[in-house]
Amino acid sequence: MAVIADQCPDVRVTVVDVNEARIAQWRSATLPVFEPGLDEVVARARGRNLFFEAITPQVLAAADVIFVCVNTPTKTFGEGKGMAADLQYWEKSARTILQHARKGTIVVEKSTVPVRTAEAMSRILNARADDEDFPVLSNPEFLAEGTAVRDLLQPERVLIGSRPGPAGDAAAQALAAIYRRWLPEEKILFTSVWSAELSKLSANAMLAQRISSINALSELCERTGADVQEVSQVIGSDRRIGPLFLQAGVGFGGSCFRKDLLNIVYMCGQLGLHEVAAYWKQVVDINDHQVARFTRDILAHLFNTVVGKRMAIFGFAFKPETDDTRDSPAIAICRRLLEERAELAITDPRALDNAARDLAGLPGSIHFEPDPYAAARGAHAVVLVTDWPQFRALDYARIFADAQRPAFVFDGRNALDHRGLFELGFNVVPMGKPPLLHR
Repeated sequence: MAVIADQCPDVRVTVVDVNEARIAQWRSATLPVFEPGLDEVVARARGRNLFFEAITPQVLAAADVIFVCVNTPTKTFGEGKGMAADLQYWEKSARTILQHARKGTIVVEKSTVPVRTAEAMSRILNARADDEDFPVLSNPEFLAEGTAVRDLLQPERVLIGSRPGPAGDAAAQALAAIYRRWLPEEKILFTSVWSAELSKLSANAMLAQRISSINALSELCERTGADVQEVSQVIGSDRRIGPLFLQAGVGFGGSCFRKDLLNIVYMCGQLGLHEVAAYWKQVVDINDHQVARFTRDILAHLFNTVVGKRMAIFGFAFKPETDDTRDSPAIAICRRLLEERAELAITDPRALDNAARDLAGLPGSIHFEPDPYAAARGAHAVVLVTDWPQFRALDYARIFADAQRPAFVFDGRNALDHRGLFELGFNVVPMGKPPLLHR
């Protein structure tokens, strides 16, 4: 919404929420999320044509277009628990729109939802109408945290899905007119609303599958003495495959991949497509296995006990350039190390507040250190979980000088100079390649 307001200064954009404290944060100098470039975009548009307000009937009644951007988490109760999408917030939004919006208002589904959710929304919104009073579009985002502003300004595509017929076509063109203000026509793709919904889920599933595939190969590399980075370079040079999302690591995290994969698994199961469901479920299982075996390797190399040992956890966000820790592999890794009674010193450039919330109430010794040198002081091991560029630039000779002996580095992202660390005196355990160990 901030980018739309920035690119279309004559269009009034109002972001509403039931959480008034969150609205107050968006109005303040400190935004509630960190995203590179977002502060500048918001600063240019806020107060001019970008406004943040508590949700009211008046705001909804004045809107020509309403974007529904509510959370659709995985259900934690009832039918489909642990797999199906929880659509309660989406349905409440639809009923609120029906109560307060004007007829003819275009409703745009931005949330990632199961296929045919837009049809259900349309049935709610148009239940009392002979005609389609509220055209419903699907306009999913294909953003990556850390590059979201750039992805919006220079997207690979913008997808608009609509129902067949004059009302759907007119609504799709009205939405496309907004994007045409800064994007060429060839960037805007039109599909059916159901294809748009499934395309979003499918894109995340395919990206997650590539990560799980290279992570499965990383374990084979370790057993055979191969180097997963060399293997990745070779297969990525094939133009049919390409190099992206072929970096072995401790697994994917974030709010999308697991949720969307499990959504597909659940839908396939409900439709009787059990073999298809099992295929996509294996992508999730490999990811969980990768996190578990990384933690087992830490324990094995530290002589099968980490009781009382200080472990410096480098990175807690699920990826660099974000403070988002949802489903971060660091959560499971830290929980397991705490179960083994290790002492944790966690450092991250942006995510320490979220890390503290994620680990709140867990028994054991946990320290949150903004300074990575302080986190690593006296540590038996450095465990790199998030490949922030700041961690690559550290003085590891200084870290080694303050470390317990023997000193270990467990590089869960293959982001560091392994040979250089070994020559400093560290024992280095990477992903998908033989460890470098001092005897």
